[in-house]
Amino acid sequence: MKELVRYLLENCFLDFQGEITIDQVRQFLREDDSREARALLSKLIEDKGVDDLLNTLADCLKDYIRTGVNEEVIREQLVLYSES
Repeated sequence: MKELVRYLLENCFLDFQGEITIDQVRQFLREDDSREARALLSKLIEDKGVDDLLNTLADCLKDYIRTGVNEEVIREQLVLYSES
């Protein structure tokens, strides 16, 4: 059973339901004047969209499946992405 659980955890993947556009991201961040929000938006403009963000975020969050994906973990990953 342990090997099956380990296999399933190692081969699990995350995906995001629905579509999100850079305009929607702007709307979510419109009242957030933090350095992190500005950096993320700049990175998305540089990347010409959110596809790279979603793929990178899903890949990075996979590491947190065992310990838990929560708002703080996602925020940390967004900051790391914007700084990359």
